[in-house]
Amino acid sequence: MKKALLTAVSLVALGTASAVAADLPARTYTKAPAMAPIYNWAGFYIGAMGGYAKEDASFAPVSGGLAGGTIGYNWQTGPVVFGLEADAAWADLSSTAGIPGLVTATAKVNDLGTVRGRIGYAFDQVLLYGTGGYAWADTKLTATVLGLSASESHVLNGWTAGAGVEVMFAPKWSVKAEYLYRSFGSQNYFNVPSGTLNMNSFQVGVNYHF
Repeated sequence: MKKALLTAVSLVALGTASAVAADLPARTYTKAPAMAPIYNWAGFYIGAMGGYAKEDASFAPVSGGLAGGTIGYNWQTGPVVFGLEADAAWADLSSTAGIPGLVTATAKVNDLGTVRGRIGYAFDQVLLYGTGGYAWADTKLTATVLGLSASESHVLNGWTAGAGVEVMFAPKWSVKAEYLYRSFGSQNYFNVPSGTLNMNSFQVGVNYHF
């Protein structure tokens, strides 16, 4: 009798548990949404930049500092970032050769700038990129003979290529460092060909991204 009672109680308990389980809603599992990249490089940006440039020449190379502004736009596909950038800078690059007090020639670069394409690979907040495009420079040559001076100015056109690294240190702010090689075609000063002007420049900057 005891065994029969225990068996009956067990069957009733089992049936009750099954009924309760059948009434419970089925548990469903959903896939967690993919994590979006923390840093988004796409969009407009503006910034300030400055640096140092020196002519690639063995005799009396022009050299000095530069400072100016930058504007650009990026597109991003996964980790690949590409875009367009333009910059313009005031410059104080100069060189003087000759015999002081007798005859001298002073070459100066007063302003320069570029319009470039950029393409790079983003490691989250770090962007490594290559760049290249159009370059210009506003130049002036002054000749002085026995205290009498004459000057002639020209805007030189050429090309530029280089590479850099940019780091997003806050959601809308980045800093960058880059190297650019600039090459400009020959121009006549006082009816004398100047030869090409080739320059190495190193510059740093800070950008605000919209």
